[in-house]
Amino acid sequence: MRVPKTVYDHIFENNLKTGLLILLFPAVLCTLIYGFTFLFFMSDPMMLKSAMAYLSRLVPIMFGCALGWMFFSWAFGDKMMLGFADAKDISYSLDPAHLRIRRTVENVALAAGLPTPRVYLVQDTSMNAFATGRSPKTASVAVTQGLVDRLEPLELEGVIAHEMAHIGNRDILLNMMIITGLGVFGFLADMIFRVRAGDSSKNEKGAGYVLIIVGLALLVFNWLIAPIIQFAIFRTREYAADATGALITRNPTALAAALQKIQTDARVEALDDTPKMAAVCIYNPRQKEVTAFGGLGETHPPVQERIRRLQNMAGQEVTFKGTIPDTVRLK
Repeated sequence: MRVPKTVYDHIFENNLKTGLLILLFPAVLCTLIYGFTFLFFMSDPMMLKSAMAYLSRLVPIMFGCALGWMFFSWAFGDKMMLGFADAKDISYSLDPAHLRIRRTVENVALAAGLPTPRVYLVQDTSMNAFATGRSPKTASVAVTQGLVDRLEPLELEGVIAHEMAHIGNRDILLNMMIITGLGVFGFLADMIFRVRAGDSSKNEKGAGYVLIIVGLALLVFNWLIAPIIQFAIFRTREYAADATGALITRNPTALAAALQKIQTDARVEALDDTPKMAAVCIYNPRQKEVTAFGGLGETHPPVQERIRRLQNMAGQEVTFKGTIPDTVRLK
């Protein structure tokens, strides 16, 4: 008899899938660069050998630049993301309405065994939320005014638990680096084409071809391959966050009810000019737009499937009874 999967099984499987998907970024980029170079020079072994030698010097420099930008994203990415959303820090506000939001966040953080994150409010009547930061100790949770006003207390708690799950599962750093960091490859491609266009020297003809090939590989990676990998990562992380959030509150039906409401009005106007930010929200505000293409490129799983899974988890009563043991708290 087959044993049904538990919440913990879903979390482990999604973490494993995400790790494998992350490894695809450098692997696929190197495959594109060296593969394009091989195909272009395969008819001339001498030029191919020279091109590969040139790549052995160029690729480390290129990845060094990428790592430098990634470090910048690591240091300032959370502030950039909160700025994109025009979020206001209410962590120390004495407004009674703000105190109620902070109390909800504090209670969920306590249940998850995590430090209380900074709390931000986005002045928008729609319903959405996201979390960001480098670690649980530096994390922030942002919610829209509409989410606070239009959800029931237990539903709001479920949404906060979903975001706290992203913090506990260490998704926030991954999401932040993807949102603010991967654009470096498009920038590198642009720089390569500019350098090539301004170089009138004919002495390094083979090197010039290699630069063009690398630029094309970067463009293909940035506009085609990377988004596909990103979408796969985000989709697996949303399922994991739903499962972990349900475990924190022991009330998966509340999160399911919240998602049912959020899908009706999730657009955050401040994020219209930053489409990549949609990927880190609890519900993609552009979901209706992308579903017109049959689901291709969706950053989030279908909301009805997420709701179905949460409702199924509600039947696993033993998982959600009582307090959360220390052994399963998010550290």
